[in-house]
Amino acid sequence: MKFKKLATGEQPGAYEVIAPVTEEEILDMAGKLAKKKLAKGRVINSPSLAFSHMKTLIQNYEYEVFCALFLDTRHRVIRFEELFKGTLDAASVYPREVVKRALELNAAAVIFAHNHPSGDPEPSQSDIRITQRLKEALALIDIRTLDHVVVGVDGCVSLAERGQI
Repeated sequence: MKFKKLATGEQPGAYEVIAPVTEEEILDMAGKLAKKKLAKGRVINSPSLAFSHMKTLIQNYEYEVFCALFLDTRHRVIRFEELFKGTLDAASVYPREVVKRALELNAAAVIFAHNHPSGDPEPSQSDIRITQRLKEALALIDIRTLDHVVVGVDGCVSLAERGQI
């Protein structure tokens, strides 16, 4: 391994590079760390805590991918999943399948995320519409929709922060 975690107390969460690394190795390590931060049992106190991890995991896809972070009643992570894979500028999202998966995982809350391969995180009208449909469908079975984050290379946009949830 070309990275070594620093000893406890030196600098929490810091790593030392002990050999030259490529950009691909750095991105791979970032992905592994992001997955670790969204691992089962981690507490998500606010949706913004998950943004950077979601961004790391999905921002570089060349196609749209729609994901969900399923949470329990105490907002601990149950699972982060890529639910739907699309094309360059769209992904079909099926509320029935989302509801089914949320029930299978016994989720109490969900944070959605999807990427815009163009890099622009500005939500489209269809992004806002599908978020409302998902929120309504999940509300029927007492599962809260906390946020929908649109991820681009230029940043993330939270529909909850904009009052669109």
